[in-house]
Amino acid sequence: QVQLVESGGGLVQAGGSLRLSCVASGSGIIVAAMAWYRQAPGKQRELLAALTRDHSTTYGDSVNGRVAISMDNAKNTGYLQMNGLKPEDTAIYYCNAKGFQREKTGWTSPFEVWGQGTQVTVSS
Repeated sequence: QVQLVESGGGLVQAGGSLRLSCVASGSGIIVAAMAWYRQAPGKQRELLAALTRDHSTTYGDSVNGRVAISMDNAKNTGYLQMNGLKPEDTAIYYCNAKGFQREKTGWTSPFEVWGQGTQVTVSS
C-alpha cells in the first residue's frame, strides 16, 4: 500500500515563506509525478503545481511566480516552496502522487494517492 505524508504547514505572516514536504512510502514504488493542491473553506480544490519525473512542470495561475515545486526522486519526496504568502493563501494543502508499484509477483500496477492535508494559515 502506498501512503503520502505531508508536513511543513503552519501559521505565517503575510509576505512570509513556507516549504511543504510530501513523502511517498511503500514497497517497490516509483513516483512518476507529484502535484500540490489546496482547498479553502467554501471553495473547490485547485491545482497549484505539478511535476513529472522527467521535470515537466505546471503551475496554477493563482500562485504562478510565488511557488516552486521540486522532487527528490531518490527519496520519493516532493516539495512546494511558497514565497510572498498572502492571507488568501490560507487553506488546507494536499499532495497527490502518481506512479507504479512493483508487487511481489513481479507485476507492476499503477497507483494514485492523496495525502491527509496540511493547514497553511497566513495572517495579515
